[in-house]
Amino acid sequence: MTNQNMNKQIVSIAFACAVALVFAGCASTCNPMTIKENRAKNDAAIRELIDGFVKAIRAKDINGVMSVFAPEVVSFDLGPPLQHGGGETFMKRWLELFESYQSPIDYEVRDLSITARDDVAFSHSLNRISGTVKNGQKTDRWLRWTSCYRKTNGKWLIVHEQVSVPVDLRSGKAILDLKP
Repeated sequence: MTNQNMNKQIVSIAFACAVALVFAGCASTCNPMTIKENRAKNDAAIRELIDGFVKAIRAKDINGVMSVFAPEVVSFDLGPPLQHGGGETFMKRWLELFESYQSPIDYEVRDLSITARDDVAFSHSLNRISGTVKNGQKTDRWLRWTSCYRKTNGKWLIVHEQVSVPVDLRSGKAILDLKP
């Protein structure tokens, strides 16, 4: 075999090895079954996070509630101002909610829809909060909830949430008695 033929064969073998390595590396990330499995794992992890969030609300567990939010969370909540950030102020809003209810708070998530990829996800649902407030009045309200998540170091956290209720555009008043 001539040097030229040997060089061509070496280049050919090297090219085949490079292609094989690319496909081998892609097998774990490009395989449709693996992608589907990763999405299912991410979906399950976010459902678990939301289940823990619901349990923490019901128990008025501020540490449990705060554990699902990123420190830099941005929240578009029901009460003013237009935007809330994380930290002490955010925690204070949750504590005020807990303190406004006699125990227990009932909280339900219905029609949960999750779209999750490798490191970002979002969900939306209809959430019901009910119970008896400190003045003895019973409350039962449905809310619309949308959350955005980021996975950092393998852990999902809420980085943005929006809580809303429908509004009668003519009167400008919130409609609080709608049910799904």
